[in-house]
Amino acid sequence: MKTKQRCAWAGNDPIYIKYHDEEWGVPVHDDKIHFEFLILEGAQAGLSWKTILNRRIGYKKAFKNFDVIKVAKMTDQELESLMFDPGIIRNRLKIFAARKNAKVFLDIQKEFGSFDSYIWGFVENKTIFGNRKTTKDLPATSKESDELSKDLKKRGMSFVGSTIMYAHMQATGLVNDHTIDCCCFKLKS
Repeated sequence: MKTKQRCAWAGNDPIYIKYHDEEWGVPVHDDKIHFEFLILEGAQAGLSWKTILNRRIGYKKAFKNFDVIKVAKMTDQELESLMFDPGIIRNRLKIFAARKNAKVFLDIQKEFGSFDSYIWGFVENKTIFGNRKTTKDLPATSKESDELSKDLKKRGMSFVGSTIMYAHMQATGLVNDHTIDCCCFKLKS
């Protein structure tokens, strides 16, 4: 039986394979999922993505099922208590950034009708296909992630550098960076 051809980064790790096959590069239009990935991608800064995927359930619990309104209302005491939660990365700046970013996220929703409308505007409302031959061809940033990062920082978000935002764009399908030989790469219609 022939195995599926996947992007090399997925390797043989079941958690990476599941993420690769079911989520990475799939277009997201749900604000709750966008908010989840903002928290997760921000937490990942300086760490491996596998570290975060292994704690995803802990993040879901710690950050109120990724309910942006509830996270925006978290108290300093609630956030401080997360410093003792082994289910997440216990970095005070990253933990407190979740609340700050939630407040900005809500402001963006008010201004644009949804975070989804806002973020997809950076790619003219259509997925950018990277057409990468190998994972070595994957960039860390793009013109679009630079612009998105700059705008989010101007609005007051933290842990939204261009590299983090490019990872967010890949994760939520604004960018399809599956290699062209991957089972998940889809040609433009």
